[in-house]
Amino acid sequence: MAEKDLTKGSIISNLWTLSWPMTISTTIMMLGPIIDMVWIGKLGSADMAGVGISGIVVSLINSLIMGLFTGLRAMVARFVGAGDKEQANRVAQQAFVIGAALSLVMAAIGQLFATSIMKLWQLEPDVIAAGATYMRIELIGMFTMSFGMLAQSIMQASGDAQTPMKISIGTRIFHIALCPFLIFGWWIFPQLGVSGAALTGVISQGIGGAIGLWVLFSGRTKLNITLRNFKFDGNIIWRMVKIGIPSSLGGIHLNIGNIVFMWFIAPFGTLAVAGHNLVSRVDMFVLMPAIGLGSAAGILAAQNLGAKQPGRSSKTAWIAIGWFTGLMFVFSIIIWFFADSVVRIFNPEPGLIDLASTFLRIQTVSYMCNGLMMVMMSIMNTVGDTLIAFIIDLVTMWGIRVPLAIILPKIANLGVYGVRWALVADTVSSAIIFIIYFQSGRWKRRKI
Repeated sequence: MAEKDLTKGSIISNLWTLSWPMTISTTIMMLGPIIDMVWIGKLGSADMAGVGISGIVVSLINSLIMGLFTGLRAMVARFVGAGDKEQANRVAQQAFVIGAALSLVMAAIGQLFATSIMKLWQLEPDVIAAGATYMRIELIGMFTMSFGMLAQSIMQASGDAQTPMKISIGTRIFHIALCPFLIFGWWIFPQLGVSGAALTGVISQGIGGAIGLWVLFSGRTKLNITLRNFKFDGNIIWRMVKIGIPSSLGGIHLNIGNIVFMWFIAPFGTLAVAGHNLVSRVDMFVLMPAIGLGSAAGILAAQNLGAKQPGRSSKTAWIAIGWFTGLMFVFSIIIWFFADSVVRIFNPEPGLIDLASTFLRIQTVSYMCNGLMMVMMSIMNTVGDTLIAFIIDLVTMWGIRVPLAIILPKIANLGVYGVRWALVADTVSSAIIFIIYFQSGRWKRRKI
């Protein structure tokens, strides 16, 4: 395919070249859980709550694998920026070893403890049953899904964002088409309920992973990956793991924080749990541009650092932040006025609509800060400065979110809405700290 040096030319053009397909890719990827929730919502609040909680656990396990892939992205992007594609190929080879080992171990652990994990929240039996069923099937598919994520990470880090986008679009269309057939037993398919939703995700992601690997090894992208002369390289694996561990810990801690946060939500009842999970799905969709822009800006920043151009890295970051802040302002206005309509897409129960729409309006306060924070965090992770994001999350979660989640519902008499305000306070505080660190420029001097 035609090569384009992303360390030269217009920063805006290069950012756009990567960001729009990456934004589409991440949006399409996250449509899976949203689609599942739309259909599962028609099965009832118990299934909706169970799937939402099990999704947090699956995300926690995914965080460990994706954190190590952060090391992969950082190293591949640096080597591509420095013009050393042979070394980038060596890094990719070792990443397959890490991905295979971790996904198998995590899938085995999840299969053994799915029900026990769901019981941690002291939920109602039907919620536990639905969540455990969904979790087991999702974790069986962890092996194939991890290879799909790995293949897309390699392509994106090399500067090819369009091929992963095309794969994501194709697999997600398949997901959308198949999902209701397996959930409700349409046509010749069995009625599988929650299991059908999970199976749809596993099947579609497995197909996407197979296509991604074929593209990589057939030379249809910027890096022609090969296993020729492959040998286990402990040095590369250690460098990758050293970069990835803080990111993995950060992702795991974020999901642990979500689990802890659910303990504050759960006492307010099934409707509160369902409403919180529904808003979390909406958040995922609204913040997709931040993930896409942050990922693109991070890759460009890493490639420019590899090419010894730190000034271009900073400019890229601020352009991405400016774009997203404007977009979030528009989204926040829309959600403020149409929150009820958004909730009604997922579930028509009047009680859930009232509760979740208020949750959504509270969440608009943090959207712009959340996007800014996510872009900066993605840039620092992709250039290899992964420890600071973990530290910031650790401090704000236990120093702000958890204390306020205890104080606001009772002392301030805000009830379950106080728990949601605690989440907003955490986000705003994190964004302020990220800005201070980002401006120091220490991330530009990070060696990998």
